[in-house]
Amino acid sequence: MNLQRVDLNLLVNLDVLLREKNVTRAAEQLGITQPAMSNILRRLRKLFNDPLLVRSSEGMTPTERALELQPRVREILAELTQLLEPRTEFRPYSTSRVFRIMTSDYAEATLVPRLVKALRSEAPNVILDFLTPSDVSYRDMEQGRVDLAINRFNEIPQSFHQVLVWRDTFSCLLSADSPYAQRFNLKNYLKAQHVWVSKTGMGVGFGVNPDKSGGLGSIDQALQRLGQKRQISVFTRHYQMPAMLAANKDLIATLPTRVARMQATNDSIVLKEPPFFIPEFELTMAWSPLLQHHPAHRWLRQLIMHVARQVVADEEAKEDDIPMISHLF
Repeated sequence: MNLQRVDLNLLVNLDVLLREKNVTRAAEQLGITQPAMSNILRRLRKLFNDPLLVRSSEGMTPTERALELQPRVREILAELTQLLEPRTEFRPYSTSRVFRIMTSDYAEATLVPRLVKALRSEAPNVILDFLTPSDVSYRDMEQGRVDLAINRFNEIPQSFHQVLVWRDTFSCLLSADSPYAQRFNLKNYLKAQHVWVSKTGMGVGFGVNPDKSGGLGSIDQALQRLGQKRQISVFTRHYQMPAMLAANKDLIATLPTRVARMQATNDSIVLKEPPFFIPEFELTMAWSPLLQHHPAHRWLRQLIMHVARQVVADEEAKEDDIPMISHLF
């Protein structure tokens, strides 16, 4: 193929078409007419010798060839964007850039306060716009409208870049006056009423179904593997609530250890190791390939990872000062 005869703008058009899976919406995104977009699709089909998008009961469905092309086209466009951007030195202290970051409530509680503190000295004029998982879609991230997502992901598009921030385990908070505090075993854990707290993934949440314990997360999945099920009385998406709720003598909150340690700040609440095995989880930072090489974005990612490493190092340094988690009975 003679590359001199190929219009590279077709790659931009292909990227939008495969993202929208709709000729009309793709035309609106590109600011052209629907007939013009249909003509572009015809040219793309001829160029790749493949229909790329075919009509189905669910609308336009990408072919196998289109699915193979999509991540590669994204990477090529990202590289071209970097190549054509003017080379300017990024100066954190003087920038007033707005960074939009999607964070789970867990990340906001454990990582964000330290990040904001670091930014006040490193880049005091930076503006941070924190969004919840319900505010953001993968499409928003893919198009670079959101700089970063920091969350626990069950799955994430292959085209995204990602890095492990840290791993965490689970702990239990309960009242010091709880009838289960002195003998905290699986039998008593199952006797108690529980607080469920979580909000992960992307998109709008519509509530939970207490009868489907397998869909409630890693804690209930771990119990399900034992053939057990806990009695959940309160469902919340906010990590600020469990300690207050656990002050009730009959309630137990099982939540990530970093949050539990932050909330077990007085003698009325005790911290316990779960009386059964729950796999640890990963907090991950993800971003669009469009932003991979942007100097400001790269600086922010490096700062976040530096702060995360500090959080982990400080915890390890203070380990001897943290009250020992009770052993299993």
